[in-house]
Amino acid sequence: MNAEEGKKRMQEIEMLMGLPDFWENKEEAQKLMREYNDLKESDGGERSFPAVVHVIAGTGGDDAEDFARMLADMYRRYAGRKGFAVYEVEKHATPQGGFKNIMLEIDDKRAYGLLRNETGVHRLVRISPFNAKQQRHTSFALVDVTPKLPPLGEVEIPESDVEVSFTNSSGPGGQNVNKRETAVRVKHVPSGIIVRVERERSQAQNREAAFEILRGKLFALMRQRRVQTLRDLSFDRQVGIEWGNQVRSYVLHPYKLVKDLRVNYEERDPDEVFDGNLDGFVEALKGYTP
Repeated sequence: MNAEEGKKRMQEIEMLMGLPDFWENKEEAQKLMREYNDLKESDGGERSFPAVVHVIAGTGGDDAEDFARMLADMYRRYAGRKGFAVYEVEKHATPQGGFKNIMLEIDDKRAYGLLRNETGVHRLVRISPFNAKQQRHTSFALVDVTPKLPPLGEVEIPESDVEVSFTNSSGPGGQNVNKRETAVRVKHVPSGIIVRVERERSQAQNREAAFEILRGKLFALMRQRRVQTLRDLSFDRQVGIEWGNQVRSYVLHPYKLVKDLRVNYEERDPDEVFDGNLDGFVEALKGYTP
């Protein structure tokens, strides 16, 4: 159901709600009310789903990996402010405490509608904590936000298009949590998109979660209709996470400014933004279409 169909369905339910006998069948009325509220909360009639936020370090070495950590923490804090549950799906940590990549699930049906426009290359300018000369450094990270989707008619994945493998789940320091191969790696061969999930304790649960995330990535790809995104969404091909492609800049030195280059919205307190206060950016990007 697209946005126009969602609005039409809301109008149909509103007409039914106005009928004198609407509450005669209480169970059916409550079902329609739940459907109406779901549509109303989904940003103009568009579907709402939990969000999968994948942050990938780009150009910038240790600084980029630390920036990926900062962004992941920012989205955790944003979710906390909203009362949304957050789970780590998979991560590749570095000895310095950063991330080469990290994937978070924000488990609330409003999350994707709110965060979908965070997708893109983010740029950080600051005095590098990894440089003994205290020089200014620019680093980049890719943020990819996709919905976590149950089976949907428009996103059917033929088994022949998918390669599934199983590995041991890993904990801090690379130690295996157990000897069972519970982590699941799913590769969509036509697009090259790879999803690895180790959140759940069972292989079956991780496989189901991996396919939900894969469906979301393919759904987002279908919406954007950009071949370039196939490379952006792949774990194995980090292309274009560099200068000239950024959607938002976070400047900590020589002045303080966070600016979204798509809508020219800016805030002058980066600490507050990194603490999860993204409401201004979310509001400014409502209705934005890439």
